[in-house]
Amino acid sequence: MFIIRRRQDQIRLLQEKHQEDDKQCLKDLHLTNPRDDKQRIQDIKGGLLKDSYRWVLDHADFRQWRDDPQSRLLWIKGDPGKGKTMLLCGIIDELEKESANRLSYFFCQATDARRNSATAVLRGLIYNLAHQYPPLIWYVRDKYDDAGKELFNDGNAWLALSGILTTILNESSLEDDIIIIDALDECDIDRLQLLDFIAKSSSSRVKWIVSSRNWPDAEERKLDKTIQYTRIILESNEDSVSSAVHTYIRYKVDQLALDKKYDDETRDAVQHHLISNANGTFLWVALACQELADSKVQKQHTLAKLKSFPPGLDSLYKKMMECICGSDNAALCKQILAIASVVYRPIDLKELRVLIESPEDFDDDDLEEIIESCSPFLTLRHGVIYFVHQSAKDFLLNKALDQILPFGIAHQHRAVFSRSLEALSGTLRRDIYSLRIPGFPIDQVSPPNPDPLASTRYSCVYWVDHLGDSDPVERMRDLQDGSVVHAFLKRKYLYWLEAVGLMRSMQEGVLAMRKLEALVVSSRDFIHILQRRPDIFIEKYEIPTTDRTTSRRAPVYSFSPAGDRDCSVAGLRISTCV
Repeated sequence: MFIIRRRQDQIRLLQEKHQEDDKQCLKDLHLTNPRDDKQRIQDIKGGLLKDSYRWVLDHADFRQWRDDPQSRLLWIKGDPGKGKTMLLCGIIDELEKESANRLSYFFCQATDARRNSATAVLRGLIYNLAHQYPPLIWYVRDKYDDAGKELFNDGNAWLALSGILTTILNESSLEDDIIIIDALDECDIDRLQLLDFIAKSSSSRVKWIVSSRNWPDAEERKLDKTIQYTRIILESNEDSVSSAVHTYIRYKVDQLALDKKYDDETRDAVQHHLISNANGTFLWVALACQELADSKVQKQHTLAKLKSFPPGLDSLYKKMMECICGSDNAALCKQILAIASVVYRPIDLKELRVLIESPEDFDDDDLEEIIESCSPFLTLRHGVIYFVHQSAKDFLLNKALDQILPFGIAHQHRAVFSRSLEALSGTLRRDIYSLRIPGFPIDQVSPPNPDPLASTRYSCVYWVDHLGDSDPVERMRDLQDGSVVHAFLKRKYLYWLEAVGLMRSMQEGVLAMRKLEALVVSSRDFIHILQRRPDIFIEKYEIPTTDRTTSRRAPVYSFSPAGDRDCSVAGLRISTCV
């Protein structure tokens, strides 16, 4: 009896260990949760209106894709603001309700480094599938158990992830399951590689839906050569799209009439003007209604305000930009728009505060009010700043560059780099979380309240990227001996390592140092501080580069023997716990 019980306990412990390993694998795979992204997008856009996407469900090409076993790929194309993303959100909801087939999806976003690459797309799709159907995690663990988190981040990540997803898609129980990718045009990194993967995978038992803007013919011809697919071009379905936009207008005007207490005459006039000027563009309607909803717009001024909105997205953006430039906060608004235009992921208010160059101090309430002044371009959700739409960023960089970036994009990158290094130099210190215990398990570390790293999380990870995208001449000066980079690494390098470790971003820290080394080489200069190669220093002393527990590893400083010359990295000799 004792032997049986002991055996049962062993089996239970083994099962628990497998479950914990599965959870850790899924956690390391996670870059973004597409389900959360979908909800965020719908919330930002004011919710999903069924009548605005119902038409596509009855479209002959959609029905052919859905019902014909030979039809594997549906491509929905249209100009900016035509409602492609919300159309796909509606399709996802309907397929999840009506179909027994498993479904995975991903929303590309050019303004976010976590959502704008082919590798990120595959990570999101695999995560979505494995999160919904836990047995699929074993296809990931087959490679993950040997490589750990680096499997998803190193130079061979695409090969590993495409192999994993191909195996999952070929798994027999996944017949006629569905993968949806929105805004394929916003996959800026390795998009052709992703297109090639879609084309090859479309011969399997999986159906695909992708959406994009109207692309250059060259990219479309590449797909044409490999697979036949069904298209729904929104401009060719003008009546259906216009009808959906009119439904959306009626919905938005009803909301405005209720909130602003419009009389019937005002309500009808607003609705008529929106219908006459929308040109089949949901985004134009949304932006116009957003302006009318502003508490500063009094009811008696509604029609005058409305008539000041020109038809067409670019014309409306231009009008909004003129308003911003004429406001009391013009300089600050333009600076915030400039920062938002160059950062590699959406930043929160605390992260923004350290990147602003201003003699004034701003609290969150101040910044929220200023972001609201930028509302035609930016929106705030849970303290994080997003562009209202990719077309808003495109307008700023293509049509308003002289207004927000008069010295060019490279100059703004250097400004963000400089402010980042200044913030890090003033924030980072020895044992910043006051742990005081070498080898403290990272999974037991919780940020203190307030978190001393909260405002510099973005800067910690991306300062090297901004340096790399700055003006080459200025960058060369920044990489000389005695420069700001030299001073930062000499005084703060180990504290920066500790910070990225506490942020569970050590892998990103390793990549940052490799990028910095490459910049030094490309600048034809030499920084003695990098002679020891910090990335090798990290690896040699086995600083944890994953989110796994560090209970059997002490931090870098306790691994550094007092007599080891490599301990002298950054001009420091560390032999005690930071």
